Amino acid sequence: MNAPIIDPLQGDFPEVIEEYLEHGVMKCIAFNRRGTLLAAGCSDGSCVIWDFETRGIAKELRDKDCSAAITSVCWSKYGHRILVSAADKSLTLWDVVSGEQITRIVLQQTPLQARLHPGSSLPSVCLACPLSSAPMIVDLSTGSTTALPVTVPDMGNGVAPHSRNKFPDGTPFTLTAACFNKNGDLVYVGNSKGEILIIDHKNVKVLAMIPISGGAVIKNIVFSRNGQYLLANSNDRIIRIYENLLPLKDGLGALGDLSKTIEEEDTVEKIKAVGSKCLVLFREFQDLITKMHWKAPCFSGDGEWVIAASASKGEHKIYIWDRAGHLVKILEGPKEAVFDLAWHPVHPIIVSVSLTGLVYIWAKDYTENWSAFAPDFKELEENEEYVEREDEFDLMPETEKVKETDTNEDDEVDIVTVEKDPFSDSDMSQEELCFLPAIPCPDVPEQQDKCVGSSSKLVDSNHSGSPFSEENGQNGQATNNASSPLEEDTGGTRLKRKRKPSKKGLELQAEKVKKPLKPSKTSDNVEGQKVQ
Repeated sequence: MNAPIIDPLQGDFPEVIEEYLEHGVMKCIAFNRRGTLLAAGCSDGSCVIWDFETRGIAKELRDKDCSAAITSVCWSKYGHRILVSAADKSLTLWDVVSGEQITRIVLQQTPLQARLHPGSSLPSVCLACPLSSAPMIVDLSTGSTTALPVTVPDMGNGVAPHSRNKFPDGTPFTLTAACFNKNGDLVYVGNSKGEILIIDHKNVKVLAMIPISGGAVIKNIVFSRNGQYLLANSNDRIIRIYENLLPLKDGLGALGDLSKTIEEEDTVEKIKAVGSKCLVLFREFQDLITKMHWKAPCFSGDGEWVIAASASKGEHKIYIWDRAGHLVKILEGPKEAVFDLAWHPVHPIIVSVSLTGLVYIWAKDYTENWSAFAPDFKELEENEEYVEREDEFDLMPETEKVKETDTNEDDEVDIVTVEKDPFSDSDMSQEELCFLPAIPCPDVPEQQDKCVGSSSKLVDSNHSGSPFSEENGQNGQATNNASSPLEEDTGGTRLKRKRKPSKKGLELQAEKVKKPLKPSKTSDNVEGQKVQ
């Protein structure tokens, strides 16, 4: 956004529904790192990639072996890969540019969420959160899985026990939430005991624990884009924001050094002491009146705002808080439940998925302020007589002659150096995929002739080898001798024309065969005929 144009007295957050996207029944969404592409998982097993600048479909990824609903979509760091999890227990990694499937893995449980490793440009490791089992690290190249611990093990070395499907007292655990940190060297897991565990996923070891007051089940756990804040959505209807005290890079090494400074004999108490120096409670968000549950909470692109949707059925309400804890806006949409929510990485735009499968785009309702573009511009409520200055239309006004320019016209202008993107949360990469090339779709499926006939046949038919050649209705073979754009009914199969060739196209064909074009009477009168 252009900062000087924005009114500083208005909040930089969406206010109204600008438009909506429609393609099948969409269930989940995810922006790429720049917000130029939007991936949406559909109920039929396909993944649609929207060009968010033009609001058109750039590519559709469809797996012939998957017809189940998509549960989550995730972009790689530079946008060249997309990981899709589906209700048929599958994880599919796609190449975005070519649209080809790289690998497909079937798990034992349905993955409700899957996230690619954020520290690699072409990641081969992902974090999956199955329906009724512990979060796991999945190696996409080999298909091997490693389950992560969901409780603090009561062991001296801190290594997770072998049986991870039950608590120490023998009761089975419920759904858990997990996410990578910004660098991807640590995994933060929220369990059903109301604890946030910080885990070294390579060594499968719990390094720290942060208990939540009340011990409610943690349903969602999300990091901000810059990695400085952690959001935890609990079953006690409170959204908690924690400040991350670990460095953004090499958090694993800093956590190891921190553990060495704490002298505690008891393993659990030591892990809690380490956790108290990793995350600090910053804010709590809740609705004290309705006490509603929250769904799909997340941060804004700059981390200044927190949004969450109401989990109540039959209402499309999105709550927006500032980081200080104040409720600043409630967006009310159609009477449809919210499935998923995402904030644009760069602009003040919110995208929400409704129960009916539509994607609503919420944007700011800007008021026209022309004086922001030109400070000397004055808006008139009624017409006034204007008296022009004496030098107003001179090639070089006197006022310009008086001004002295500070710019040296002999200096060379640097048009090669790329400035750092102010909205970027990490290093710039020339390999980053921001847009997809537009591929036009043909209106009518046609078959091109493998070999072009003689020039005399081409002149007589006016259609052989052109995009307007039609297929035979009975055997599907291409006709080489169409007498006119509209076929006559000769007792056989009637062929229907979808589009009439233009005169310019016929002239280009005639020039191609280096012979003059002689249009027939049938083609001259085709404009007056009615297409059957």
